[in-house]
Amino acid sequence: MIAHLKGILASTASDHAVIDVGGVGYLVGASAKTLDALGITGDIVTIHTEMLVAEDFIRLVGFATGEERDWFRLLTSVQGVGARVALAIQSVLSPDELNTAVARQDKAMVARANGVGPKLAERIVRELKDKAGGIVLGGASPGAAPAGGASADAVSALLNLGFRPAEASAAVGAASDELGAGAGLDALVRLALRKAAK
Repeated sequence: MIAHLKGILASTASDHAVIDVGGVGYLVGASAKTLDALGITGDIVTIHTEMLVAEDFIRLVGFATGEERDWFRLLTSVQGVGARVALAIQSVLSPDELNTAVARQDKAMVARANGVGPKLAERIVRELKDKAGGIVLGGASPGAAPAGGASADAVSALLNLGFRPAEASAAVGAASDELGAGAGLDALVRLALRKAAK
């Protein structure tokens, strides 16, 4: 697996970029927002990647942030949403806007993307409401920015222990509110487990 690439931005097109890493050019599919964030040809860039492997191809998809990659994984977990549709959605909606659309069940917001009809948009917001717990938490409140990483990691820890996404998000959110913005991962997980057990 290739988790990220750091190299020279060799070229960009409407749906991909080529990153030169030590003389090897990696063609990386990307959303319009990611391509805008990369900068100009010749810049040194770091891009988070997801490797898609099928019988007849291996393809890299790139993202400006880890959060964008997380949303891509969530979007492609929905039946009927392939890489192309997920990138089309991410071309028109930032991670924060996706948070908002899913939290409010706003299918019209998602349907703004090319190739996304009303039925698919409804399926996306419905299916991701519970799945997006960890990501939604990271951008949920203005005070969460410094602890966003720890909060998301704490939600992930609870999910690994078998909690449902909504339960994990609620418990970590309550723990984060009580402990404050600078709380560490260990403290968040311990308090979240106590809150979830009540």
